Amino acid sequence: MRFSPLLCRFALGALAGVLSTVAAPSFAHIELAEPVALANTSYRATLRVGHGCSGASTSAIRVTVPAGFRGAKPMPKAGWILFIKSAKLDKAYDDHGKPVTEDVSEISWTAASKDSWLPDTHFDEFVLYGSAAQAGPIWFKVLQTCDQISINWAEIPATGIATNKLKNPAALLEIIPSEQAGAHQH
Repeated sequence: MRFSPLLCRFALGALAGVLSTVAAPSFAHIELAEPVALANTSYRATLRVGHGCSGASTSAIRVTVPAGFRGAKPMPKAGWILFIKSAKLDKAYDDHGKPVTEDVSEISWTAASKDSWLPDTHFDEFVLYGSAAQAGPIWFKVLQTCDQISINWAEIPATGIATNKLKNPAALLEIIPSEQAGAHQH
């Protein structure tokens, strides 16, 4: 059975709405703009930073790229310095006929000066692009630094995906099966 792209987008939007009300508490402060993706497709992970740390302005964001999120590429931000760290993979994967044995494991944005800091009274988005490998939940752990203070948004529930009892939850991406399970799409 084939579904139209419009129907798939509608279904993803509906599922995202349900997940955001069930799995993510209203006080989650670093969250994904679109918390649902199809397996084996490209995905734009837009991490929303809703406030600083105890009133202090945000000066850096460091994202740990979860296993199962492949080929991560960050979007540069004016006034922020990018740092990309790679690591050897436990299991290689194929990317357009080439084996990939090392992949991006961490991405950091650091304000180039105090003029670029994100004030507590504002919000902003930090974006990376990659592909969601297989169905299931994956968690983007984010370290938010504000001058001398940091908040480690890295808590993951012991079971399931409900984060309402966590103080500093990681950002959840729920990857759902796609009809073309083995196909890579852009």
